[in-house]
Amino acid sequence: MQMDQQLTETKLNPDMFYVVLNDEPLLEFDRKKPVPGHQRQYLDNMDSQMDQGIQLGNDFIESPNPLQRSQFVANSLINLLLKGEYSTAIAMCTYLAKRLPELQQVKAKGIFSDSKKDELSIELVFDRSYEKAQLEKPIKFH
Repeated sequence: MQMDQQLTETKLNPDMFYVVLNDEPLLEFDRKKPVPGHQRQYLDNMDSQMDQGIQLGNDFIESPNPLQRSQFVANSLINLLLKGEYSTAIAMCTYLAKRLPELQQVKAKGIFSDSKKDELSIELVFDRSYEKAQLEKPIKFH
């Protein structure tokens, strides 16, 4: 692996939230930045809609808990990114970053073609953050 393309796990950074696909960060959210009122309202509307129940895999969950909501939103976020629907994906990213402040990243791996959706895994990561690895520097001998 090349160090300049590899991501390394680091200590927690509670201010930052990342969305990572196949080890490449696609979105990052700085929790220190305020969310405008209309965006906060959108997040509240998302919660109201999820209060009616969500489909998580093959199961319908009538009263989803915060973790189930986060799994649902993370799945929606990755699917929106894959479809190129970036503005809605950013709203999903904001939801996760604001509603689950201990969540460090959504990490997706797999093949993203329509015929191979079953090879996609999405993980909610609470115990580690990511930062870009430093460029590998050659050692010079004199």
